[in-house]
Formats: sequence, C-alpha cells, structure tokens
Amino acid sequence: MAHPRRVVITGIGIVSPLGVGAERNWESMKAGRTGVTRISKFDPEAFSSQIAGEVKDFNPLDFIGKKESRKMDPFIQYAVAAAEMAVEDSQIKRSQLEGDRTGVYIGSGIGGISSIEENHKVLLSKGPKRVSPFFLIATVINEASGQVSIRTKAGGPNSACATACSTGTHAIGDSYRIIARGDADLMLAGGSEAPITPLGLAGFCSMRALSVRNDSPEKASRPFDKGRDGFVIAEGAGIVLLEELGSAVKRSARIYAEIVGYGMSGDAYHVSAPCPDGDGAWRSMKRALSDAGVKPSDIGYINAHGTSTPWNDKIETLAIKRVFGDYAYKVAVSSTKSVTGHMLGAAGGFETAATAMVLKHQIIPPTINYENPDPECDLDYVPNEARKAELDYALSNSFGFGGTNGTLVIKRFLE
Repeated sequence: MAHPRRVVITGIGIVSPLGVGAERNWESMKAGRTGVTRISKFDPEAFSSQIAGEVKDFNPLDFIGKKESRKMDPFIQYAVAAAEMAVEDSQIKRSQLEGDRTGVYIGSGIGGISSIEENHKVLLSKGPKRVSPFFLIATVINEASGQVSIRTKAGGPNSACATACSTGTHAIGDSYRIIARGDADLMLAGGSEAPITPLGLAGFCSMRALSVRNDSPEKASRPFDKGRDGFVIAEGAGIVLLEELGSAVKRSARIYAEIVGYGMSGDAYHVSAPCPDGDGAWRSMKRALSDAGVKPSDIGYINAHGTSTPWNDKIETLAIKRVFGDYAYKVAVSSTKSVTGHMLGAAGGFETAATAMVLKHQIIPPTINYENPDPECDLDYVPNEARKAELDYALSNSFGFGGTNGTLVIKRFLE
C-alpha cells in the first residue's frame, strides 16, 4: 500500500561490540571481525556462559557531561551517544530538530538492569534512604527517548517500546508510520541495551539460551551453522534519523536508503520459543512486503534475525522458504549477529542501520563462523566473506520473546 509521504534514512549512530560510530562498524562487518570476547565487566567464572559482545571503547564523557552521565544507566548513555552520532552523521542543523515536527522513539528490551542491581544492593546493605534519587529515571525504558528529546529539543512524538528482541525494529517501523501519516517530519528512532550484568547473564544462563563455547568466544556466534549452541549476549545501541523525503531533498541531505514497508505479527504460541511452523515470522514478512507493494522476488537481501540458537535459525529459515518459495534459494541471507552477538532490544536498530549501509554500498556483510552446513538451514547465508551485489530492496527481520515479530522493507535510494 502506498503511503502519502516517503521516509528516508539520513543519519546513523551506532555503539556496539564492534566499536563506536557507523563507519567503524561497517568496516568491521564487511571484514567479518567479531566483537565477541570473554566477559570483562565482572568475573564470569561461575556462569555456564562466560562470553559476550561487550562495548569496550565507549566513554560517555565524549557525549555527555560528567554530572549528567551519573544519572543515566548505561543503556541510556548508549542511546544518547548513538542519537548524537546520528544527528552529526546527517549534517542537519540542530536548530532544525527543535520543535514539534521532530520526535524521538527509542526502546529497550530490558532497560536499566545494572541500575536495578546496584540500587538493590544499596537497599539491602545500607537501607532505603541511601537508594539514589535518580534510580528510577536511570532505569525506566522511556528515559532514553526522554534524554534525547531534552538534548535535541525535539518536541514532537516522544515514545518508547519494550518488545524484547523486536524493540529496535518496532521503534523504527512505528516512527516510519508517524512520518508517513504526517505527524512528524523527522524521528530519531532505534533501540538500546546494556544487559551484561550478573543478574542478566544468570537469567539467560538459567534458560539455557546462551552459547557455552567459552574456550573460543570468537567462534561462539555462528548463525545457521550446524554446530550452533545458543546466542551470545551483547549490548549497544543503534539509532537512525528518519526524515520525510521532501525535507531531506530540500537540505541536500545524503540519503542512505528509503523505508518502504513495515510488518508486525504475534506468534500467539509461547513465552520464549518461536512457533514451530514459523507462522508468526511468515505473517510479519508477508505484511511488510504487502505494505511496501513489492513482490518477494524484488528482495535481494535479507538481514536475518539469525540468533545462533538451534530452534530460531531453523524456524526463520522455514518461514523465509514459506514467504519466498523457490526464490528463497536465490536471495542472499546473512546475520550480522555473527559478529556482534545478540544486542537484544538494540539489535533491530543496529540491523536496520546495517541494512541501509548494505543498500548504500551494495556490499553484503558475511555470516561468519559458518563452517558446518545444517540440512535444515540450507539457504545462501553469505558464508564467511563479504559479497558485492546489485540490490534494490532488502528485508530486515526481528523476532522476540513473547512471540512478537517485526519486519522492515528497505529500498535503495537513487537520486
């Protein structure tokens, strides 16, 4: 279905295990360099999984004042930094962000878990009067959007979502529709996450969701490979500046790509496992393609959810086959989680940005660590080496706990 207003991506900001900044992340993705290492934030020896995609070269003081940064959980710091980089990357005048035609929509799957842990320890050891007065504003998920809105003076739609691993994709998809229907001209949108804490790691370990390939962290995230044994927990933020096309053209903005379709669905099946026949993922992709008004055969690349869990990768492959039929074997599929690990609520923001850069540069980053083909995962996963390609349309998938699904269709922008 055609929308009255077109929406393009004009700025990208990334904080990830690959580094800080869009260009650094793009170069690492292309080269297949992993950001997965042994956990250094705390001693992980007692945990079954001891590896993660940690953000290691981030200094919040490069983006936020010392006094302000102390009031922010790391997931908010990452979001503020990524948003600042997206604004700088777009080369828009900050005065153009001010007012009610610019909005902010940044979500998180877990929010301020480290602040919760720290303040709970204080409560137990020192009593309630010693809990920080900034505890709640450092913890609640919408404060990432709130802080970015305050700093940019963006007075338009201000919201957040918490849809597990679909969060970043839903935030961007919802923002795309906000602009398309005329409620804003610009939106800073995406996701942010900082879940690598003892409690966060313990929870995922107890679920047996994580890889335990502790002896070789760089090999642990291996989407679609037969030897995959779970995902690798990761952190960071991915924020894009979405802009109404007329606004972008008027200021001669560099345009990465255009968002043309968005689909959502619910599995209505299980609190954490995907529907075995891939029905929810299938409906999400079908709705996005219908919204974009394109055929499956128009899609040249799929940035897969591709978490490196035995069940998820198999089901996503099944759903892709159901949507694309025989053409599924001709479309290139890769998982950037192979190099970052799974950034949870930030994954969709990062992967939307990655897909936009794929279309801009016409290069597909590889799925690294693909060594042993799985008969049930038999598509073209662009194994181990980047590939040049001629692409007009790409699709980006995100599927989350609770059976929540999101898909974006993104188009190459030709001036």
